[in-house]
Amino acid sequence: MLWLLVAVPTTAAMLAFALPWNRLRRGLLVAATSCHLGLTAAAFIKPPEAVLDGWMAIDAASLLFLAVTSVLFFMISLYTVGYLASQGRAAAPDPADEPPFDNYPEAVFTGSLLLFLAAMTLVVVSHHWGLMWVAVEATTLASAPLIYFHRCPRSLEATWKYLVICSVGIALALLGNFFLAVAAQSCPTTPVHLTVADLEQHARQLDPRWLKAAFLLLLVGYGTKMGLAPMHTWLPDAHSEAPSMASALLSGALLNCAFLAILRSHALLVKAGLGDFSRDLLVLFGLLSMAFAAVFIIRQMDYKRMLAYSSVEHMGILALGAGIGGIAGFGSLLHAVNHSLTKAMLFLVAGNTLACFHTKSTTETRGILRALPTTGLLWLMGILAITGSPPFGTFLSEFAILRGMIDGDRMIVALFYLLALAAVFIGMLATVIPMIYGEPAGDQSPSTAETAARAESLWSVGPPLLFLLAVLVLGLYLPAELSDLLHQAAKVVEVE
Repeated sequence: MLWLLVAVPTTAAMLAFALPWNRLRRGLLVAATSCHLGLTAAAFIKPPEAVLDGWMAIDAASLLFLAVTSVLFFMISLYTVGYLASQGRAAAPDPADEPPFDNYPEAVFTGSLLLFLAAMTLVVVSHHWGLMWVAVEATTLASAPLIYFHRCPRSLEATWKYLVICSVGIALALLGNFFLAVAAQSCPTTPVHLTVADLEQHARQLDPRWLKAAFLLLLVGYGTKMGLAPMHTWLPDAHSEAPSMASALLSGALLNCAFLAILRSHALLVKAGLGDFSRDLLVLFGLLSMAFAAVFIIRQMDYKRMLAYSSVEHMGILALGAGIGGIAGFGSLLHAVNHSLTKAMLFLVAGNTLACFHTKSTTETRGILRALPTTGLLWLMGILAITGSPPFGTFLSEFAILRGMIDGDRMIVALFYLLALAAVFIGMLATVIPMIYGEPAGDQSPSTAETAARAESLWSVGPPLLFLLAVLVLGLYLPAELSDLLHQAAKVVEVE
């Protein structure tokens, strides 16, 4: 089953590159993501055995992030079918200065999307540090063509920025792997391999100096991919210039993969008796990310960049919760689920808005609720959810992290946490309310009724509506099965 989870989207990607028919290619996308979702469900029923001598395996943390990734890809594949079939070039930010939509082969986009799924699947099932590094690098290469979808100067700049900055980060993570190998060589009794299980089993025998240096490099390297400040600079451009379904996957799924790699390195230090070192660094980078995001969200003039900086904020929240530990660690993993669902919904809704208004400017987009009633309502509910308002699941997870700070007597950290949350809440609401309820000028109105109807089709509003309902349910009721999985995952990565 582990092989199939990676092989199915990879094989479908090769077929997508080869097929000459777009309709068949779109059907292949939905079929592959459906099959992947089915295999993920089967892994919950009967977890598969490890393969490659433990290089690939499934534990509770893998299951959690695999499920989030699979659900997101399946729902977004449905949105993508409608997007590719009916919107096309209409969703581009500045249609006047871009080449025709057909100039960018749909095969490249669909094939890259499926390779992206395969690479992220490999990240979450990798239990060897070398294989995990290869998989994270593969996510960068697979997703770069998605960012260049619109083929304009800004998308080209964003793609190169993404490739260069993330490659620097992944190079630092590779150096961290080398340091792990040096730390493992210090074990006096038996050879230690770079598998997660082997390193954790002999953690107390590893050289602590090399282990600390390795964690610092892994945190900075994978933190670059996760979007932690100040290594986040690729993220606003990439999320803003990519098509909305790619932005949803970058924010909702890709960032989780880097977070999982950081969690596994943190778990190794905890087992080695160096947990205080890794916890302090996670808290530091978490607070720094929230502060950076709060500054840039206030009076943000591009609503997709606003969502991107919101992702930086929430990655800071995840790191902060993992660093605090206890109930905050549980809240951090729950927040990863809530953030993925909410941010995916918001980026899809932003895509509907962009398709109708043809601008990402917050000052030029007015009267969304009047022009696009369903999209406007989803936009408002999504902003309330992402800012941690009750009764959505994000409120529950952010409150759990706050409770962990109070229980741990980290009152100064809790104060900065609340100040950052308040600044983001005020900044986003001040930007979004005029967009939803404002009166559009004559040249700011949607171009045609046909464009508005296309942006409100079932393909366009169905997936984000389901995401919103899921986040609402998680705020009102946390299923026992999910709670148990979160507790098990928190224990695997040593955050609870």
